[in-house]
Amino acid sequence: MKKTIEETKDYIGMWVTEDGFVRHELLPEGRYDEARGNRQSAYQGDYWVTGDHIEYKDDTGFVADGDFRDGILYHGGMIFHKEN
Repeated sequence: MKKTIEETKDYIGMWVTEDGFVRHELLPEGRYDEARGNRQSAYQGDYWVTGDHIEYKDDTGFVADGDFRDGILYHGGMIFHKEN
């Protein structure tokens, strides 16, 4: 049986859109730091992973979610690939 990304912790690390404009770092302690273009730390907040689903709440209170499928993160209409 295939393990979820929650079980493997493979979600931890840097996720990047193909054009490199959005860089989304998921940190091991349940925090994230998102850069957009040349704006470092444009958004920061907490995240929770359940199965292959991720929920976000940034420090201003904005909430969003996404899903991991086949090594890809789908979030906010964007597609992220994990950097090695």
